[in-house]
Amino acid sequence: QVQLVESGGGLVQAGGSLRLSCAASGRTVSSYTMAWFRQAPGKERVFVAGMRRSGTTYYADSVKGRFTISRDNAKNTVYLQMNSLKPEDTAIYYCAAGFGATTGANEFSSWGRGTQVTVSS
Repeated sequence: QVQLVESGGGLVQAGGSLRLSCAASGRTVSSYTMAWFRQAPGKERVFVAGMRRSGTTYYADSVKGRFTISRDNAKNTVYLQMNSLKPEDTAIYYCAAGFGATTGANEFSSWGRGTQVTVSS
C-alpha cells in the first residue's frame, strides 16, 4: 500500500497562491487515481481535484480554472497548484490514492494526514 505525506500548506491572503505537494512511498503514484480532498471545520470531506492513471484530470466546479493537479513520476509526487485563493478555500487538504476511484472519499484506500490551508480576507 502507498504511504502519502502532504506539505506546502500555510497562511495566504485572498488572491494569492500556494502549491501543495503529496510525496508517495511504497508504490508509484502512476499506479493509482490520485486526488486531493479538503475538509473545512464542521463540514464533510469533499473532492477537489483528481488525476487518473492515464494523466486525465478532473476538478470540482468550485475550483475549476483556479486549481491544477499534476504529477511528477520521477519524484513520485503529486501537486496541487492553487491560484486566486478565496477565504472559502480554507480547509485541511488531504491527498488520497485509489484504484479506479472517481470523486467519492470512500473510493480511496490510502490517505495522508493533511496540510492546513488558511486564506485570509
